Amino acid sequence: MTTHAISPLPSLDALLRAPAAAVLLARFGRSATTETFRRILAERRQARLFHAPEAEILDRAADVLAAGFARSQRPVFNLTGTVLHTNLGRAPMPPEAAAAAAEAMRSATSLEYDLDTGKRGERDSHIAPLLRRLTGAEAATVVNNNAAAVVLVLNTLASGKQVAVSRGELIEIGGAFRVPDIMSRAGAVLKEVGTTNRTHARDYAQAIGPEMAALMRVHQANYKISGFTASVPTEELARIAHAAGLPLIDDLGSGSLIDLARWGLPHETTPMESLSAGADVVTFSGDKLLGGPQAGLIVGSKATIAQIDANPLKRALRLDKGRLAALEVVLRLYLDPDRLAEKLPALRLLTRAEADIRATAERMAALIQRAWPARPVTVEACRSQIGSGALPVDLLPSAAVAIGGGGLEALASALRGLPCPVIGRIAQDRLRLDCRCLEPAEEAMFAAQLPAAS
Repeated sequence: MTTHAISPLPSLDALLRAPAAAVLLARFGRSATTETFRRILAERRQARLFHAPEAEILDRAADVLAAGFARSQRPVFNLTGTVLHTNLGRAPMPPEAAAAAAEAMRSATSLEYDLDTGKRGERDSHIAPLLRRLTGAEAATVVNNNAAAVVLVLNTLASGKQVAVSRGELIEIGGAFRVPDIMSRAGAVLKEVGTTNRTHARDYAQAIGPEMAALMRVHQANYKISGFTASVPTEELARIAHAAGLPLIDDLGSGSLIDLARWGLPHETTPMESLSAGADVVTFSGDKLLGGPQAGLIVGSKATIAQIDANPLKRALRLDKGRLAALEVVLRLYLDPDRLAEKLPALRLLTRAEADIRATAERMAALIQRAWPARPVTVEACRSQIGSGALPVDLLPSAAVAIGGGGLEALASALRGLPCPVIGRIAQDRLRLDCRCLEPAEEAMFAAQLPAAS
């Protein structure tokens, strides 16, 4: 009877002394590398796989360690057709804003230090003067996003009291964010007025009583009511509020600091327009139409902002020094509106000419066809969405690469698995890659990684 000797697994010590292990130790450290070797050896013993050579285990360990140390949040190509895509980080920031954030995070800064007096300063002082100048507000403050801004304003002005909101503005946005829930968490009591499609001035006036603390208008962030509708203009709503000695809160949501109509885009109410119409406090986002980092900006009267700043919640919701540095850079771009579309990536993408997008799509279609010669690949006219939380129903003419054939889910998965993942969408039996957000400077990088997917 012939017996065959079982080749034992290499020992942990032998793996650590292997020349190839030196690279893993240098890159990932002794602790992680040793633990990975132990885990792989234990898995092999449990599965009774005793014939694994040392090289095979080292290769497996390299893959496991690389995956474990890889960043989870990575840059992607946004070819979904939604420019300000919530799940993909909304507005891309200008390079100089990103650089300012990185510089602030690397070192000590004058975040809350007054360099003139040598005494403690206020972190909002870096952006408040810019916001006052750009919006015409008496005062301004900032927190970490617009939801936080709404919570802070309501908690400051209406804790334990009623706030009147039209039934047509009781929004729900992504992640089950609902106005009634937010109002409750802020300590305010929702007083619904009007109906879903029609709310009149008398509805607000009749709702005002001794428990009413404020009237509020809420931006319809991801929908639009059309047809037999009625709403109350901000000027009239402000008159009703002020006649009763109440403030008017206006949540603008998407936060356009300049009239987009000058670039042929749909007009979005600006904070300056809202304040001019009589709103006492206005909240809006920093990372949507404004084109900056995630932030919740609050502008209004000096007395109202002083109340808000005195709320203990303000400290819990404040902005960190990196995003403050980035926001300051973005706000300064608005001081030169004639070059804003050139300097601000979000606006540049929104105003990109259809002919330029089609030219990009045609170049990419030729490359994709070479990568997958058996698939039908065409360039089709399409419509880009500005953003689900910013002008959600207004569409822009664009062009997409449409890829047909079977196994589209597998193809989409392969594109998502690239070093810089490509995110498109499947619709009408095609994988569609809207090229609005693929700028010429990025085409070479996009093309270079296609062979890996094919």
